[in-house]
Amino acid sequence: MIKRLLEKDIARLCRQYPAVAILGARQVGKTTLAKKIASSQSRKMLYLDLENPIDLRKLQDAYSFFADNHDKCIVIDEIQVRPELFSILRSAIDSDRKNGRFILLGSASPQLIKGVSESLAGRIAYRDLNPVFLNELPSKISQNKHWLRGGFPNALLARTDPIYLEWATNFIRSYIERDLSAIFHIEFTTSTLRRLLQMLAHVSGQLWNAEMVGRSLGITAPTVNRYVDYLEAAFIVRRLQPYATNTRKRLVKAPKVFIRDSGVLHGLLLLGNHTQLMGHPNAGNSWEGYVTEQIICAMPAGTEAFFYRTQAGAECDLVLVKGIAVIAAIEIKLSNAPVISKGFYNSIEDLKPKRAFILVPNTDSYKTKDGIEISSVQNFAVNILPKL
Repeated sequence: MIKRLLEKDIARLCRQYPAVAILGARQVGKTTLAKKIASSQSRKMLYLDLENPIDLRKLQDAYSFFADNHDKCIVIDEIQVRPELFSILRSAIDSDRKNGRFILLGSASPQLIKGVSESLAGRIAYRDLNPVFLNELPSKISQNKHWLRGGFPNALLARTDPIYLEWATNFIRSYIERDLSAIFHIEFTTSTLRRLLQMLAHVSGQLWNAEMVGRSLGITAPTVNRYVDYLEAAFIVRRLQPYATNTRKRLVKAPKVFIRDSGVLHGLLLLGNHTQLMGHPNAGNSWEGYVTEQIICAMPAGTEAFFYRTQAGAECDLVLVKGIAVIAAIEIKLSNAPVISKGFYNSIEDLKPKRAFILVPNTDSYKTKDGIEISSVQNFAVNILPKL
């Protein structure tokens, strides 16, 4: 089992809240992590999988079931299958408000699940479990393998690259044909969704243009955006918003769209090894998306991530912000001998960040004469980012 950095934080929250929700894409390791945390507590663990009809029958009278097992830590997997449980959980928690009673696992953001009308505010803490990121990698797994295969444990730990690619293509097919409909209780047009994901893979890392994508798919832009909303809520897609506090500049206002996990992206592009990846025209965009996701996953609490681009040509791949202060402007390059663009210099002039970085695959850290810091991605994620 790969040790997850979120484990200690979730164990702490279980001591402070009656319920803790762990959200993340399917197959990301939520169940394994929850069982490990629950089994380490003093109370016994009771595991329920709401996609198992036997466990579903146990919850026909959910309130009585929770009352009868009030002394256990109840792990409820795929909570979005029974969204009405949220209102019952509120009553159960209020009747016996002990911390660590429930660990809820979900494959989607609750805001987009039909039927979730009950808030557990003050009773629950939420944490997102991302695919395994750079700071969690076992020493035997290289950065290049991680970039190719992504962070889903089954893909990352596959014995060979062909086994990884087979897993990724089956995972994508399962998500399209079954999982999204089951998660959101909505019937999706699978052929349209498949074509949309293929198109998202080819525009990953670029500015989002729903009108263009809609014309290609033969559907309206609002329909495209609604589909992307669901893909984002299912932790497959990330929309990175532009940083827009500088009102004196003509800013690009469209977000960038990424397939969050590089292994899923490469599965959609049918890239089965590192040689194929490096020869693909989207390798640069893939690397930018990979690095962006690693940084966002490892950001300290209270930090937000954006990108910056103006109509005049100033451009910065990643802007890290705390409050109203820009703490870092970051350019991402797939080269260990990067050429700093004029657009990045212009963005530094506009943003006035505390520090500016160029992140590359592998290099010793050094500063340019302009004070821009050149660093490897791993060094930045492990040694620099936590101190920003």
